[in-house]
Amino acid sequence: MTQWDAVIVGAGAAGLFCAGVAGQLGLKVLVLDHSDKVAEKIRISGGGRCNFTNRNLDPSAPQKHFIGQNPHFCRSALSRYTPQAFITLVQKHGIAFHEKHKGQLFCDHSAEDIIRMLLVECDAGGVTRWQPCSVKAVRHCDGLYELDTDRGPVQTRALVVATGGLSIPKIGATGWGYDIASQFGLRLVERRPGLVPLTFDGQAWAPYAQLAGLALPVGIETGEKKARMHFDEDLLFTHRGLSGPAVLQISSYWQDSAPIRLNLTPDVDLPERLQDAKQRSRKLLVNELAQLVPNRLAEAWTGQNPLWQRPVAEVPDKALTQLAEALSRWSLVPTGSEGYKKAEVTLGGVDTRDLSSQTLESKQPGLYFIGEVVDVTGWLGGYNFQWAWASAHACAQALAQQNHPA
Repeated sequence: MTQWDAVIVGAGAAGLFCAGVAGQLGLKVLVLDHSDKVAEKIRISGGGRCNFTNRNLDPSAPQKHFIGQNPHFCRSALSRYTPQAFITLVQKHGIAFHEKHKGQLFCDHSAEDIIRMLLVECDAGGVTRWQPCSVKAVRHCDGLYELDTDRGPVQTRALVVATGGLSIPKIGATGWGYDIASQFGLRLVERRPGLVPLTFDGQAWAPYAQLAGLALPVGIETGEKKARMHFDEDLLFTHRGLSGPAVLQISSYWQDSAPIRLNLTPDVDLPERLQDAKQRSRKLLVNELAQLVPNRLAEAWTGQNPLWQRPVAEVPDKALTQLAEALSRWSLVPTGSEGYKKAEVTLGGVDTRDLSSQTLESKQPGLYFIGEVVDVTGWLGGYNFQWAWASAHACAQALAQQNHPA
């Protein structure tokens, strides 16, 4: 039976980065993954360009950009391995990148550049990878973990679970990491899809289904009072509901049967503009509205009320006010989401109360959880990758410290 300083299950962003750092700190590291490909989530992220971090992350106030039962849990790792630290690594490897907006950094060329970088870092640390290789069973005895794998049994003092969440099962996502947490008595926070398109009942959505493919900037919010969340992002209409960055962001905060509220004209004083048009224009209301919002949107809205189908000069003030309200305070209740098949992340996971924020070691000695499997979920825009890098780095440092104490 082969013995390792650390065995990492999961060859994604967190797993590969942790392996590379730990290997370069002198540890004998094995990475296992049931898939024959590494880092599929990196490969498909950011439209194939990988939004690998976000400059706007504030490690002193992680609750601004991260969700979980204890958003402050991620502060330690994020403050010790910052976006700039990862950017420095990217630059060292000569990877060209650019900022899109709101601090989001993407590769100029391809997400493959980040994957290659992680593999080069693993090679520099002498990391061994077994793929495809499933883990059939895990046992803990005499201070060692024994794993029954497709390639035979292995032993390790430290087992790192970096298996991600349930999102996008077609690229191999499973609940294995949660099963291991449960096996060793760790608590789990209920999982649900995050950063996911929202769907609406067929009949209620009928007037808007024709808008599929239409995108526009909006203000979007959900929740009440202190729990209210607001984003200014782009909205995308789909055949089944709403998507785009605005909806992906709000979906992580949306609760079943609660409404979301949309301002489809965030940069326009709509009541004032419509009253102004009424004074000076002989055009149909739909034509005036089409100068303020996309044409198809104007047609879909005005088509819902006969009073809105008249020339703007003939529309009663009350009806104009109603239209302005409908567009700037559109409240609607999603019936669900597109689920894990379209979700970018999984909310919930291994309960942070059972993990060290410094090392990511669980209350079960020698068992670590990093990346998305933990109940830490970032906003859209590179925050989840930064959590993967930071939690992996914190874990690797702890592994080295335990193997080579000062």
